Amino acid sequence: MAEAIYVGGLLVATPLLDDPNFRRSVVLVLEHDEDGGTLGVVLNRPSEIAVTQVLPSWDALVTGPPVLFEGGPVQTDSALALAVVLSGEEPLGWRRLQGRAAVSRLGTVDLDAPPEILAGEISQMRIFAGYAGWTAGQLENELQEGAWYVVDSEPGDTFHPNPATLWRTVLRRQKGDLALVATFPDDPLLN
Repeated sequence: MAEAIYVGGLLVATPLLDDPNFRRSVVLVLEHDEDGGTLGVVLNRPSEIAVTQVLPSWDALVTGPPVLFEGGPVQTDSALALAVVLSGEEPLGWRRLQGRAAVSRLGTVDLDAPPEILAGEISQMRIFAGYAGWTAGQLENELQEGAWYVVDSEPGDTFHPNPATLWRTVLRRQKGDLALVATFPDDPLLN
């Protein structure tokens, strides 16, 4: 398990977190500043809204499922996109996340740019409606309350082919007792 919050790390909801916005969620940290707060996107909440309904020009570049993902409860009327570049270069319309090696080719996409600019430059892309945000100290308090685990990400987490299984997948690969949390039933009353 990771020790501190960092860009590129994952926040994995503990079974104690009942907030419907974050229950069993996996959040990729995109920005973190102890004085300014934390911003991330929920990776495992696909919506039923097809990308073609909202941003049709980007549909051909989106990695399946081709839907908007619910990135979090903040500014749900705005969109944020993440993409992996094919090379180590920084193409126009893409900005690298300033994190650890697992996200070295991952960055944000300028959705106001023409998609053609990035068409040959990226290998995977997802679009998120809204984001998750915490003010300075807020996320640290939630960690102390036992709401989140902070773990290292792996390159495939952002574009996991089956988002419904990502929570369990991330927990299962952890060392020690944390891996057992993956077996925690959805409803403990039915156990």
